[in-house]
Amino acid sequence: MAYNAENYKRIASQFKDKNLRAKQDAEARRAELHERLPQVAEIDRALAATGPRIMREALNGREGLEERIRRIEEGNALLLEARNEILRASGYPEDYSAVHYECDECMDTGFINGKMCKCLRTALNYAGYESSGVLKLIEKQNFDTFDLKYYGGNEKINMERILSRAKTYAEGFDGISMRNLLFMGTTGLGKTHLSSAIAKVIIDNGYDVIYESAQNIFADFEAERFGRVLAGEDRTSRYFACDLLIIDDLGTEMQTQFTVPCLYNLVNTRLISEKSMIISTNIRKEELLAKYSDRITSRLFGEFEICVFAGKDIRSQKRIMQLKGNG
Repeated sequence: MAYNAENYKRIASQFKDKNLRAKQDAEARRAELHERLPQVAEIDRALAATGPRIMREALNGREGLEERIRRIEEGNALLLEARNEILRASGYPEDYSAVHYECDECMDTGFINGKMCKCLRTALNYAGYESSGVLKLIEKQNFDTFDLKYYGGNEKINMERILSRAKTYAEGFDGISMRNLLFMGTTGLGKTHLSSAIAKVIIDNGYDVIYESAQNIFADFEAERFGRVLAGEDRTSRYFACDLLIIDDLGTEMQTQFTVPCLYNLVNTRLISEKSMIISTNIRKEELLAKYSDRITSRLFGEFEICVFAGKDIRSQKRIMQLKGNG
């Protein structure tokens, strides 16, 4: 797995701060108790001396050591009971000075016995949604919300096949084997929905995904090419480095002498690097052939598995249903 490096660095730093902050907050609450309740301070000092006391007992010989340690533990239990009674009587919860972690399983470190805790994975996944560009999409457009009722006849059979292929693609993504999909079809047939659904699963599995429109991708490349970025700003390396690049709405961008070679460079570089891509387009094969050079279309139709979406615009169908419902 290869989480986005910047996200990982930022989230790991946040977890380090969370762990330290939880300990500092606990120490501040302990200092408060010691100032307000001297009896508690005295008990805590006695409890803190447990380690040195056990060491001294061990140095006095092994004979009867277990019994001596047991007496120390019994004494500590009585001290803790007295401490809790004082706290309750003073209006404090018994665990007031304990360290309160957001995640008790990993104590806000993000790891348990060297393995990533689910809390860190969740944080990285959410960061992945944000950096990939699918955060808002996946709330409504995921595999659970994809509904085949908007398709009929052969179109439904076709979409069942595409949906099955999309799920297999997402669940089997390993970041190593290059697999490319080309989603073709007019607007409103589910291309964006399935693209974001695939992105969610792959991000949840720990891979770095970038989901962006062709127009915005080319705008980033143009900004860098013509010096319209801040000094040191890097907008485009992520398109080459991510585990999966999803290019939405190819063909809607304004075509210039710059965009075509830019697209070729991006697609060809990722193919050479064996990095996966999903490209969706609203235009037909004939239009793609006319719009882009042979160097590009030969790669799209030769290196990508083509999924042709067919049917009636789902958004239009939903509006009609709403109108009938309101009627």
